[in-house]
Amino acid sequence: MAMGRLNFGTKLAQILVIFVFCIQSANAQESTKLSLSQITVSGEGVITIMPDMATVHFSVVSGHKNPDIARTDNEKASAAALNAIRALGVEEKDIQLQNLQLNQIREYSVERQIYIDRGYEATRSLVVTVRNLDKLPDLVAALISNGANRMDSIQYGLDDRDEVELEVLRLAVARAKKKASTIAAELGLELGMVLQLQEQGVFIPSPVYQMEASAMAGMASKSGGDPAAYASGQMEVRASVTAVFLIK
Repeated sequence: MAMGRLNFGTKLAQILVIFVFCIQSANAQESTKLSLSQITVSGEGVITIMPDMATVHFSVVSGHKNPDIARTDNEKASAAALNAIRALGVEEKDIQLQNLQLNQIREYSVERQIYIDRGYEATRSLVVTVRNLDKLPDLVAALISNGANRMDSIQYGLDDRDEVELEVLRLAVARAKKKASTIAAELGLELGMVLQLQEQGVFIPSPVYQMEASAMAGMASKSGGDPAAYASGQMEVRASVTAVFLIK
């Protein structure tokens, strides 16, 4: 009687093992079917647009053997540059005045093999945001004529980046969906809902214009700037996404 119960328990255990194995096998097959019923694609959106604003980085540099005079001269020149900016209608929120730096200038003499003091140099950097590019040539000419003797760079950009970013992302998603639909149709399948969507990033370039010293000297002798000299060209804003679609 005990032997019969043992055989029955053994057979029951074997049946349970087989049952569990069948369930796991069915789940594995279902997972395989699911992975084979997906399409993974990438999509890129591109918008060609002209910049509508610029950030001008420039400095006022003053030198003198006396550090106090170098600092005073720099303050006067910086004030003249700021007044020239304000006269063109630039708002205060678009003007950033950075700290004054005062450095001792020393040059090494090869003949005497010693460092020679050449006085002091006062430098104040300023950043101006220009939201009307038509004013950019006149603004640069006014700066150079009123104390700004070092033009570091002019960086172009977009005043409203959010709208452009959303539009280029929409184009990237639409491109990914169109690619997935084309693949499904070619295989005689029907595209289903999106299972996963991942943004790969949005790239908005910032063209930089560098002004040479010779160009600055020429601008100082003019009452206005040459608009052609500040042509930034078009910008290509790009966005890319990766999408996973289900197949019906």
